[in-house]
Amino acid sequence: MGEHRGERPRMPPAWRVAAPLIAAAVAGASGLLLRRLEVVGPSMQPTLVPGDRLLAVRLPAAWPLGPGDLVVLHDPRLPRGDAPPVVKRVVGVGAGRRGVVVEGDNPAASTDSRTYGPVDRRQVVGRVLYRYGPAGRTGWLLGRAGVRTV
Repeated sequence: MGEHRGERPRMPPAWRVAAPLIAAAVAGASGLLLRRLEVVGPSMQPTLVPGDRLLAVRLPAAWPLGPGDLVVLHDPRLPRGDAPPVVKRVVGVGAGRRGVVVEGDNPAASTDSRTYGPVDRRQVVGRVLYRYGPAGRTGWLLGRAGVRTV
């Protein structure tokens, strides 16, 4: 309905983001562009719960971050090679490479910028885009929920 012969169907906005990611995965480049993660702790509840499986896009250092983004970073308290990836929400971004303030959605169970201060932008290695499991909890994670002024 609403389409005329010879017109290309319009791609829904979500697919404009998903199509390149899916193409990269199919082409075998997913190890370079995408990262799969599984949530293991309660620090991001209720948004993310243990067992949630996530897809994150790897970010170059120049990629802009904004309050509300769910990001993957290395625990800044540990040497980078030993630091497991953690998922936190950006609540503030300063100028330059320093000053990314991240927090878990569950303050009582989260070790985050309230403990270790702002993190260097280079510690942020990905942005969470999609929850692909478990069934019934799948969907895009692109919103700005939990944003507050810092």
